[in-house]
Amino acid sequence: MYNKMRILILSAMVLWGGTIFIIHLNESLVRAEEKIPPAGESMKLPEPQFKSNTSVEEALLKRRSVRELKDDSLTLEQVSQLLWSAQGITTKWGWRTSPSAGALYPLEIYLAVGKVKGLKPGLYHYQPENHSISLKKDKDLRAELTKASLDQKEIQAAPVTLVITAVYERTMKKYQQRGMRYVHMEIGSVGENIYLQCESLGLGTVLIGAFEDEKVKKVLGISEEPLGIMPVGKK
Repeated sequence: MYNKMRILILSAMVLWGGTIFIIHLNESLVRAEEKIPPAGESMKLPEPQFKSNTSVEEALLKRRSVRELKDDSLTLEQVSQLLWSAQGITTKWGWRTSPSAGALYPLEIYLAVGKVKGLKPGLYHYQPENHSISLKKDKDLRAELTKASLDQKEIQAAPVTLVITAVYERTMKKYQQRGMRYVHMEIGSVGENIYLQCESLGLGTVLIGAFEDEKVKKVLGISEEPLGIMPVGKK
């Protein structure tokens, strides 16, 4: 309703002599407000960047676990970069930013959004195949996720939190019981990727493993096994 009202106002401005420049400016604002995918539908993320002013060596040197995070909004571009660093596609045949035994990719990435410019608070699922996100829950889950994580306040404070989950069967169907170890090795690689990407973006994060699995699954409404929680925000 709000966007429809704005469009009507814009139309009236045209009839009254409003300039084309004003129309384009306001229409871009309308489009920015509409960057909210309906439940079950996907929204393409901004293209990730492959170069920065931070070298790998510098990111490794400065990387730290950061628990004191500001509740300042992130941008869609920052969210895009974080998700790409975790599981982004890097080749035409589907290989990703993190290694995976047999290229089976058992991990899933969920994004609990509190404050992102142009994105409604809620739970989103990352889809590496087309670098997009889909809305799973239309609600700010930070408080509930904090409670399920033994009241670790950095989750409540952070504008976004990445939750890394595993579908063990994808790897274990090939490697049997040994596959469980490979999945756990993989989350280590993903976690470090996110750490280094945060450092490059001037952000902070911490890999949290202390939480109640079933409570986290209930909050997110998922069946996969949660392995790690990473709140992200400005230091």
